[in-house]
Amino acid sequence: MTSSFLASYLERIGLDEAGPPGLATLRKLHAAHVAAIPFENLDILLGRGISLDLEQLQAKLIQQRRGGYCFEQNTLFLAVLRELGFEATAMEARVRAGTAAILPRTHMVLQVGIAGGDWLADVGFGGEGPLEPVPMQGAHPAPAQGLAYRVMAEGDVRVLQMRSGGAWLDQYAILPQPVLPVDFEVANWYTSTHPQSRFVRGLTAQRTTREARYVLRYPTYTEIRQGETVTRDISRGELMPLLREVFLIDLPDDTVFPVVDGAVERALA
Repeated sequence: MTSSFLASYLERIGLDEAGPPGLATLRKLHAAHVAAIPFENLDILLGRGISLDLEQLQAKLIQQRRGGYCFEQNTLFLAVLRELGFEATAMEARVRAGTAAILPRTHMVLQVGIAGGDWLADVGFGGEGPLEPVPMQGAHPAPAQGLAYRVMAEGDVRVLQMRSGGAWLDQYAILPQPVLPVDFEVANWYTSTHPQSRFVRGLTAQRTTREARYVLRYPTYTEIRQGETVTRDISRGELMPLLREVFLIDLPDDTVFPVVDGAVERALA
């Protein structure tokens, strides 16, 4: 019997049914989730705070049809997988993309055990994240929009790498230590409130489908289709329609984002 939680989730991501716990179902859910539920940090910028309480996540990401960032997305996905009977474990990771510095453990990922091996599931890494789960050792066989992924061993950690333009680039390092929910609460609080956090300092919305990847790091907007990348800067007037039409986020047109509109006001002063 399908629970009301699972039924509402499947409707949210556009699926009639999930299927039995197995690789085909995991792939189907993963791809549908990242296509339907955008990666975004708008509530942080609006001062609303980020809750990891499952009921509040259901209200925001399912009923209100909003998105969220890694802790929200993967906490919800973890609950869905366990509801379906998957053996899934939450793990912490250190993001590496674009830097050689050692960063704090501010990313959440999932390891899903399926007969024959373990798989990395991550519906909360945004437009540069995998469309489908990746084997915890080796490469995913099917690149999407010109990007391919693999997980490589590096001592005790496992590193997700993305191949772009012929080079394998580290995305994040997955740590082997056990993680408790309170660990994610601490990391979530730091990531959503620290003055130097990129989620506090800038607006982002991202979404991945089988046809394209859409990445907004305001004011820069990027689309990746069949390995071809098109990037441009958008105006403030384009922001709300873009959020609504591309990222499926419907907020009032008069919504004020201090990190954006404060900068606009200072520029005009």
